[in-house]
Amino acid sequence: MSEQVSAVSVHQLTKRFGSFAAVDQVSFEIPRGEIFGLLGPNGAGKTTTIRMLCGIFPPSDGEGRVLGFDIVKDAEEIKKNIGYMSQKFSLYNDLTARENIEFYAAIYGVPRKQRTERVQEMIRMAGLEHHSNERTQNLSGAWRQRLALACAVVHNPPMLFLDEATAGVDPVSRREFWDLIYDLAATGVTVLATTHYMDEAEYCNMIGMMYRGELIAYASPDELKDSLHGVLFQVECSDPMNAMSALEEVPWVQDVSIHGVLLHVIVDKSSREKAIQKLMSARGIGIIRMEESIASLEDIFIAFVEERRKQLEDAPLAVKE
Repeated sequence: MSEQVSAVSVHQLTKRFGSFAAVDQVSFEIPRGEIFGLLGPNGAGKTTTIRMLCGIFPPSDGEGRVLGFDIVKDAEEIKKNIGYMSQKFSLYNDLTARENIEFYAAIYGVPRKQRTERVQEMIRMAGLEHHSNERTQNLSGAWRQRLALACAVVHNPPMLFLDEATAGVDPVSRREFWDLIYDLAATGVTVLATTHYMDEAEYCNMIGMMYRGELIAYASPDELKDSLHGVLFQVECSDPMNAMSALEEVPWVQDVSIHGVLLHVIVDKSSREKAIQKLMSARGIGIIRMEESIASLEDIFIAFVEERRKQLEDAPLAVKE
């Protein structure tokens, strides 16, 4: 993919802190105008990756370009041309919502003649018309989130970085926030969003799954779902912990995990249903219900993680510190 159509291009990007590789040889590209989701648990290397792309951390190895700018040589140019929003919103509590947007418009160099109109446009975009004169400290978490987004894009950047920006917000507000992101992407803004909410991956054109600093999967949501080589059964039983231990010992079980009261069991073929029933019966475990199901992205992520763990266990010299 050429740089002309790529907003972000990363090749073998690596960041070490001493002997610890926080990001380990990560490569991906984001076409202009698309939404890219970087998923993974806390400590997977998502924030470190974003900070390198924003020109905050220099990489230890590898290379990257954002909007055609080199992340090492052109760090200051990158900072001028991107929007950035994190979980910890950088808002001033003693200012009103409007005053926060006006402040960031000035900081980002929005021309004074355009500033009033642009601030009002951001208030409309974020749906803050009835809250624009409220002190920020009095706004709910969801409205603060909308305000933080307005501040991040007030200078109309072509690239937006969202680092765990939806953490701690209720599901309905998260859905509404993503509607705003879709609207921005429709205008040509490229978005890179990090999250540990697997359901948010459905909103992305492409997904990168990170684990222990590595990119263990890189594909569209549909491609990831199609990549599962196995069949998923959801099992509700009388003793899930004992059932999980029993299933983990069976060679035709690829993965088993607990989701609330259900076990998600990935097996090599759908005909294993009777074998699962027989195994549970032999262990004295009652099955309340069992049904074949479509794998979620959370199931896919867990499967990729388990596969990578097994690879590391089989090659102990390759285990990272």
